[in-house]
Amino acid sequence: MSNKTTIILSILIITFLSCGFSYINSQTKPVNLKVIQDTLKNPKNKTVASPTNTEKDSITIDKNSKLKIYKKSAHASYYSDRFNGRKTANGSRFNNNKYTAAHKKLPFGTKVKVTNEANGKFVIVEITDRGPFVKTREIDLSKRAFMDITKNKGAGAMKVTIETIEKIK
Repeated sequence: MSNKTTIILSILIITFLSCGFSYINSQTKPVNLKVIQDTLKNPKNKTVASPTNTEKDSITIDKNSKLKIYKKSAHASYYSDRFNGRKTANGSRFNNNKYTAAHKKLPFGTKVKVTNEANGKFVIVEITDRGPFVKTREIDLSKRAFMDITKNKGAGAMKVTIETIEKIK
């Protein structure tokens, strides 16, 4: 092989390797972290875990609250994973790992206690979206909230009691 062919071959190999590297770089998606300001009026009442923390990300209620039954024997379902990251009706991004729910009529920000009638387990969720858009369903829970109270992890719906949490003046 002559020097000229060796040089041309070296250039081709270098070009091929650099193109492959730039192709791989172009296929990776950058991570965009966005800080969203908390809209709750009293952030002391909400316990939020950091991503590395293993404790539950939950919503708590204070002593100056009362429960008012909204509906018994209501049908509840949960969001599909495909909705993760999409905007909800109140403008926030949906996350299936948070304690949120969708309801047709309750105002955004309303905290609701949802109790599974089969086993008595309950969660407290915040209304952040509109729906469900199925006539027979009353409330759509985030997947995490649904799985916390369901009896059968393979179930897609259950009967629940919905109670609104109201502040005592």
